Parts: sequence; C-alpha cells; structure tokens
Amino acid sequence: MTSSDLCASFQALGTTAIVASTDPARLPAARAAVEGVVEAFDCTCSRFRADSELSALNAASGSRVAVSPLLLEALRAALRAARITGGDVDPTVGEALIALGYDRDFATVGARDSVTVASVPGWRTMQLDPEAGTIRVMRGVQLDLGATAKALAADHAAAAAGAATGCGVLVSLGGDISISGPPPADGWRVRVTDDHRSGFDAPGQWITLSSGGLATSSTTVRSWRVGSDRAHHVVDPATGRPATPVWRTASVAAACCLDANIATTATIVRGLTAAAWLERHGLPSRLVTAQGSVRHLAGWPAEGEDLPPAEADVA
Repeated sequence: MTSSDLCASFQALGTTAIVASTDPARLPAARAAVEGVVEAFDCTCSRFRADSELSALNAASGSRVAVSPLLLEALRAALRAARITGGDVDPTVGEALIALGYDRDFATVGARDSVTVASVPGWRTMQLDPEAGTIRVMRGVQLDLGATAKALAADHAAAAAGAATGCGVLVSLGGDISISGPPPADGWRVRVTDDHRSGFDAPGQWITLSSGGLATSSTTVRSWRVGSDRAHHVVDPATGRPATPVWRTASVAAACCLDANIATTATIVRGLTAAAWLERHGLPSRLVTAQGSVRHLAGWPAEGEDLPPAEADVA
C-alpha cells in the first residue's frame, strides 16, 4: 500500500491492521493509538468474545441493559445503517449467521455438511434509549455489529492516531480504511482487490486517496463450504440466507469508513439494484461481478484497472 518505513501492521479483530504515517518518526505513536482503540472495540463489540459487552447484551434475555458510551455509539451507528438502507444492513442478523455456521471467529469456521436458516427479527425490535444509555433487545435476538463496528473502529483509530501524532495517518482494519490529517503530497496509494491480504500482483486497481474512508465487502473472502455449495458472511435480512452473489466484491469511497462500509454491505445485499442507488447518492464505487468483470460508478476512476468492463446489462 505504501513504503514499509511508513507502515506498521499487526493482527487485530480477526484480521490485519495496517497503520501508515506521513512522518516515520511518529509511526510508533500512531500504532499505539490505533492499538488502544482496537482493543477497546474488541472488548466492547465482539460477538466472539465471551467477556465482551456485546456478548453480555446478547445474553440478557430481553432485559433492559445499561451500556457503555462506546457500545451505545456502536449500536446507534448500527441502527442508523439499518434506517438509511431500509433494513438491508441489519444488526439483528446474529442468529442467522450462527445458523449458517458463522458461530465463532472466522479463522476457525470450517466446512459444514448442512446448515439451518434462521429468520432475522429486524432492527425495529431493538429499543435504544440514548439519554438513559440503555438498550433492550427482544428475547432470542442475537446482535452482530460486523457491518458497522470495524469500520467505526477504523474511523476512531485514525482520529486517535492523528491526534496523537499531529501528522497524516491512514488506518486499515482488514481493508476498511480511514484517513486523518493531511495526506502525503501525492496522496495515499491504495491497491483495491477482492481480498485485502492479496499481494500487489493480484488482479485489482491502484487508486489514490486523500481523505475520508474506503471499504470493501466481498462474498468470496469470508466464505465456507456447506455441502456442495458455499455460504458467506453477508446475510440478506429478508431471507436469513447469504445474499445472492451478484457482486463478488463491492468497494465504496465515502466521507468516512463507516458510511463506506454501510454502502458496500447494502450493495452486496441489493445485488442488481445497487448500482442505481450508489449513483443516485454519488458514492464512488467499484463493483466486481460474480464472473469477474468490473463496473466503475459515480466518479470512481477507470484508469489502471486490471479487470474487463462488465456487460452493459448488469445494472
């Protein structure tokens, strides 16, 4: 993504965190700030930690629970995502993910002979009281903040690193990118591929970012075999099943990483109708079809693209 003397990487949130700084001397301070934010989000929002605050909320059996300011912010972000996407991005998909086999940290998710399908109760079953700092979730509902919490963490981490160093920083959490402060003279050069772990020679595109956030969602990276088929982690709340893979990868640039990730998740769920929605909202996007061709929307540049253009009838 950028030269090694400007970057540090470490494992976090079940993925790879990358911190880049415009000043090499301040990189250790930037990394320390990011590590602190990431640890706070993991302790608060992880569905896979028995000691997390989210796990305690999911086990509350319908009782009203007082939550920390950080979890309150994360829950408000999740509810906003549901509201602005008409429920296509819904935090109450936890039980559906568990039924599909995503019931543990993804590194340990294995193939299944078969799975069940669970309905998604819907985000309106959550009762959030911001003034009291409490939430009540209907008995049996399992919340999953995977569509919003990591991106929100990237935004928080970039802001914390920028404040700690006083220089430009870029934070990537599993490919969800947030930028704070002034960028390098030529901008931050980023390689966009199906999988953030891929090398620079993987099919994709180099782009340049100077502010805001970038997120990528994929139906191929976090996927597992179920019988002769494959399941993936983006659930369509309308069915409780993995979204039909019209797009194998969606990348969106927005004012912040949170908004970018909300858009990429909604795009995977919406399938063919997503392109018009992204154009209407002016969200620069790169969509890769299941067949491996690409569309650039709403001002996303076409230069330097390795993949062939998608057919005109993919809309």
